[in-house]
Amino acid sequence: MIPRLISENNILPLISDFLAALKTTNFSGEIRGDFATRLMASTDNSIYQILPQAVIFPRQTQDIIELFTLAQTSVFESITFSPRGGGTGTNGQSLSPSIIIDCSKYMNQVLEVNISEGWVRVQPGVILDQLNQILLSKNVFFAPSLAPSNRATIGGMINTDAAGKGSRIYGRTSDHILSLTWVLSNGTLACSSEVNQDTLSHLKQPSGQLGEIYRQVDEIVTSKADLIATIFPKMTRFMTGYNLAKVYNQERTIFDINRILSGSEGTLAVIAEAKLRLTKIPRFTQLLVIHYSDFNSALNDAEKLLQFKPTAIETLDEKILSLAKQDVVFMDVKDFIREAKAINLVEFIGENENYLQNITQSLISNLQSRLSNDKGILGYYLTEDKTEISQLWILRKKGAALLGSLPGDRKPIPFIEDTAVPPDQLANYASELQTLLNQYELDYAMFGHVDVGCLHVRPALDMKSPKDEKLIRKLSDQVVALVRKYGGVMWGEHGKGFRSEYTPIFFGEELYQDLRKIKAAFDPYNKLNPGKIVTPYGSLDEIVPLESPLRGQFDRQVSLNFRQEYEGAFNCNGNGACFNFNPHEVICPSAKQTRDRIHSPKGRSMLLREWLRLLEKTELPITESNNFLTKISNTVGKWWGIEDYSHDVYEAMQGCLSCKACVSQCPIHVDIPTLKSQFLQQYHIRYLRSLSDYFISHIETLAYYQSFAPDLINSILQNPLNHTIIKLGLGLVDIPPISVNTIRQTLKQKNAPLFDLETLSNLSPSEKKNSIILLQDAFTSFYESNIVIDTYNFWSHLGYHVYVAPFFVNGKIFHVKGFLDQFNTIAQKNITYLKQLVDLNIPLIGIEPSIVLTYRDEYSKISQAGDIINKVQLLQEFIIKQEKPLPQICTSDTYYLLGHCNEKSLAFNSQKQWQEVFTKMGIELKIVAVGCCGMAGIYGHETQHYQDSLGIYQSSWQKKLPSTPNPYYLVTGYSCRSQVKRFSGWVPQHPIQTLCQLINKSQE
Repeated sequence: MIPRLISENNILPLISDFLAALKTTNFSGEIRGDFATRLMASTDNSIYQILPQAVIFPRQTQDIIELFTLAQTSVFESITFSPRGGGTGTNGQSLSPSIIIDCSKYMNQVLEVNISEGWVRVQPGVILDQLNQILLSKNVFFAPSLAPSNRATIGGMINTDAAGKGSRIYGRTSDHILSLTWVLSNGTLACSSEVNQDTLSHLKQPSGQLGEIYRQVDEIVTSKADLIATIFPKMTRFMTGYNLAKVYNQERTIFDINRILSGSEGTLAVIAEAKLRLTKIPRFTQLLVIHYSDFNSALNDAEKLLQFKPTAIETLDEKILSLAKQDVVFMDVKDFIREAKAINLVEFIGENENYLQNITQSLISNLQSRLSNDKGILGYYLTEDKTEISQLWILRKKGAALLGSLPGDRKPIPFIEDTAVPPDQLANYASELQTLLNQYELDYAMFGHVDVGCLHVRPALDMKSPKDEKLIRKLSDQVVALVRKYGGVMWGEHGKGFRSEYTPIFFGEELYQDLRKIKAAFDPYNKLNPGKIVTPYGSLDEIVPLESPLRGQFDRQVSLNFRQEYEGAFNCNGNGACFNFNPHEVICPSAKQTRDRIHSPKGRSMLLREWLRLLEKTELPITESNNFLTKISNTVGKWWGIEDYSHDVYEAMQGCLSCKACVSQCPIHVDIPTLKSQFLQQYHIRYLRSLSDYFISHIETLAYYQSFAPDLINSILQNPLNHTIIKLGLGLVDIPPISVNTIRQTLKQKNAPLFDLETLSNLSPSEKKNSIILLQDAFTSFYESNIVIDTYNFWSHLGYHVYVAPFFVNGKIFHVKGFLDQFNTIAQKNITYLKQLVDLNIPLIGIEPSIVLTYRDEYSKISQAGDIINKVQLLQEFIIKQEKPLPQICTSDTYYLLGHCNEKSLAFNSQKQWQEVFTKMGIELKIVAVGCCGMAGIYGHETQHYQDSLGIYQSSWQKKLPSTPNPYYLVTGYSCRSQVKRFSGWVPQHPIQTLCQLINKSQE
């Protein structure tokens, strides 16, 4: 069995005392010093890993003041703090060995919207997409457009002065800030906005720290105006952090200290609130996708494209396009990118449709004239369809994250991530950069905002390899020299972080010391994100080194066998796609509901990697012993609170719904449910399982036997005393009633053809072509038998002979609960049986998506599975392919489809296939965008998850469904229908039921 594991890096006594003291103040936020939370905050989207001492989650501005007021006392004056937003930084800006301040969990409200004056007031934890969804109905938006927009916080955007797509037109985040509310490290609260000279003089008068801040900044930007103008590059993407060049406007009449705070990476103050300028959403948008034979052709073409004044030009190389083919996004964009090896996305926006059309037609004419002569250009695709435009930008947004799915140990990583040079120098610079990377024989990917000269470059390195690790320094130094040669900067948009040491190289020693003076004015004792950008003037503190602790240094401590067995956890590159806030998208419902990133795929991967590292470090062997008395002893120890890091991992894994959304929605395809099963198997060799685990894992078999006496079983289950026993003894909310109309009885009444392998094997080819085999599953056969009957009737209407196969246990729940030995035994037996059915050459069809897709997913890991796993088809998959004409239905009614998580994740096209089926039959079917329903098979039946299950349902499904029974809303998954019944009081129909009813009605 696995040994007891003790986590390393305990909290320092000083920090422990500080946290205890904070609890005695008026601080109302959440204080976390547990190892799992700290571990979660030890990484971002960079190559670094630094374990903090604690994570603080303030609920209001006053909490930040309380925090810093306490930290001013002499006993705690050495404690430092680092603010953290969405955790998407590529340079480790928010990583710290001390205390993290995370405003994303609670301080995430839109406080006020004023459309008439064109502004919005928000807390720093508001997510960009969240904000823009709220503003959408008012026809305005917050203009900076980032790739991680579904998880990037406004506070994080301010702290990096984030830019993104369209920055040539819209500028950076700082260009849209009207005022900021911020807290200094001594607890002083301040608010800042643009001021005229008279107001500035007033602000400079006070003798306190705020007066000193304004005096110091004004003195520098005034006395060094010529030097600043000379040294600062004249580019849209010229720098992040302490922007001296923009403090004064061009006429030097307006002073804006927010230009210093923007991009300061939390080194000057903690942003508590922001008032932001809003931009009107353009009426018309056109997007041109230009196809190229190679990346260099796309890059070289950018300068020609700029002549047409587009809003944005974004480039993707062959590496990203090839990886996109393995992702769910490819189904939506494949027709737009065709066989291109690289693409330019060229966007035009405006208020005048004719003007836009004239521009795009001019560009198209230019392209057509060059197509015959320029072999680099392969073609183009123009669209003004909002859905298509959105899908193409989703591809671009996924670009960086997709790189983590590159096969092999070497993965494209950020460290020379966002270099920027003047756009007219970009092609030459990129060519030299490629030559440099080729000298090291490195694979790499390139993409970026070529209209502003910002190039994202990710060389593929194995950070577990000491040899590759040394290339970080070597390549960084060489790229710095190359960027300077072309008049650019090392940090075009993603901040400095652990690359801060290069600051004086680009801005000179004199201005560098001035930046230090600004830091000293704001944060004289270096308490805020110390070592990032600069250290205070006069301080002996050092800047953070490039060679700081790397994630790969921890991963290399895990054996190759473990890394291969738990490969998905090690592939997670921290891109944070699983932090997606949108409740109507399926990725990780537990992370959205709890707002605790431990319960995200990234969090679970982090905890699992550390678990494996600790296993490697222990001197005790991992054994197969399954001694029951030892298990009891270990479990009693768990109840008594004996420390074991495995419990932290267990708690994180228990929150997983096994919805499988991470398999498709995570760009790296990290399969947490499978990793969870592997962990649970090992965990329960040491610790006892609950009775609930044993009961639930055998639910398929139990339901089968219960179906022989449904009335008796249902009367027993409905008894209040038994219901209490189920709830308290088994930890289950309820057990669904068994269908009274059994499949056996109904098929007998219908004189259905008997299922017999020998008889089926003797059918003629034409008879087999006219037959199907319907595979039963426990959930529809024993809890919703009417769906099986309607499915039988539907195929009979189409003229098929329907052979209903005898029920057999699928075993999915054994897998979910980590009974992997039992699951493998069942799967191997079923694979043998399915091979017999496949050999009959008769289509195999299943109803319940989660069961059908178990054959494709979990069964695929069984060595004997072979191609058998793809032979069982979903209903809609076969309907759309079969040759018989579908009945035509005359109806003006519109139906709405809500899909099952497993189905949307593992069968990308499943909902569109249902839509196509309905369309072919003359019925309108609209797909409703929803996240997880919160049931996820067994999760919602477990008492411990009831409240989270309800919260997940309320966040999405409840908002999209009518509150009373409605026959026009269709649901494909059994668990989803059960959840609607539980919380909304009615049961939606399966699409096949609706089709069957409409066919019957049309024949009356």
